[in-house]
Amino acid sequence: MGYHWNWHIFLEPVSTGEPSTYLGWLLSGLELTVALSLGAWAVALVLGLLLGIGRTLANPFTRTFGVAYVAVFRNVPLIVQAFIWYYALPDLLPNAAGDWFKALPPTTQFLSSSIVCLGCFTAARICEQVRASLQMLPRGQRAAAHALGLSTAQSYRYVLLPVALRHILPTLTSELLNVLKNSAVFSTIGLLELSAQARQLVDYTAQTYEAFIAVTIAYMIINLSAMAIMRAIDRRVRLPIASGAR
Repeated sequence: MGYHWNWHIFLEPVSTGEPSTYLGWLLSGLELTVALSLGAWAVALVLGLLLGIGRTLANPFTRTFGVAYVAVFRNVPLIVQAFIWYYALPDLLPNAAGDWFKALPPTTQFLSSSIVCLGCFTAARICEQVRASLQMLPRGQRAAAHALGLSTAQSYRYVLLPVALRHILPTLTSELLNVLKNSAVFSTIGLLELSAQARQLVDYTAQTYEAFIAVTIAYMIINLSAMAIMRAIDRRVRLPIASGAR
């Protein structure tokens, strides 16, 4: 094999003249990956929760809207949605809003579009998980909440959601990991996240193996850390299982 390994490449100054090293490039990409993932996860969790609740209400509008939302966002590829959010949507906004968005720094444009796109895409999946978990709960819980005089909002807040969310914590962990991995898609619209920085490093240095081994390790560390946090949350909020009567 004629490949020349050079792990010191990460400490060398970049050849573009920037005051940075190639390791600095990767760290800046890692920072954007984490920022994108956390922002998108927050959007997905809030929006998915609201949509999932809406699909279990008696209101036909919230049910129909939830069904339509899930149908659109689950059946259009993520990369297509990324291009729509970044390239098409600013031109569909009112002139003042579109001009304001286009005047933002490029990185801010890329990051904000990516957060909204990935958050809305993942919200469709979380919506279905929340809906299924709520519908799995015994009907007696809802009836008991109303018998205590709780409103619909209070029933969800104090009785139904605390139990339903505990049931889907493992699937929410999987969705969080999907968000972290799907963040790489947004390099296609110009966001220099971790994988994009690795490709840029390869373009300038031709050290392919070093770049992508480092990126693989970085993704593994991020994902394992996320899994550890979610498992700790799961252990803390897990409902106790009563032992059966003899």
